[in-house]
Amino acid sequence: MIPTPGQPTKHYGIGAVNYHSGQTEVIFRKRKRRREIAELLQRLVDKHPTGTIFLAWDNASTHEDNEVEAVVRAAAGRLVLLYLPTYSPWLNPIEHLWRQFRREVTHCELFETVKALLTAAQDFFVGCNAQPGKVLSIIGSHQ
Repeated sequence: MIPTPGQPTKHYGIGAVNYHSGQTEVIFRKRKRRREIAELLQRLVDKHPTGTIFLAWDNASTHEDNEVEAVVRAAAGRLVLLYLPTYSPWLNPIEHLWRQFRREVTHCELFETVKALLTAAQDFFVGCNAQPGKVLSIIGSHQ
């Protein structure tokens, strides 16, 4: 008999990056459901109380729901979802940042605990917000 670990504990990063400033808004949750997507959208609306927010939006099933739609409606036209073509993740700037995140934080790394992994993940994005020029370079923004 060889002991094996149980089901791995998963956490998901859900985020957005400002294409003009390089600032990020990222949350880590145990699940990635419509509720968590709506939470991120609400954070974006709260963080930017004036002006219009344009958000690159893929066709994931978690992106279409009454909770998500309620946040969009409540934003009264200030939150505009720009639907990307199916199977085109490279068109979404945040995907470039997630790739860099995996290279710097999770590739070839073992963490003693999930808490240690989440701390490293949060530290990465704190560092991103401290270096917006680097983020702009990663996502391909020519500001």
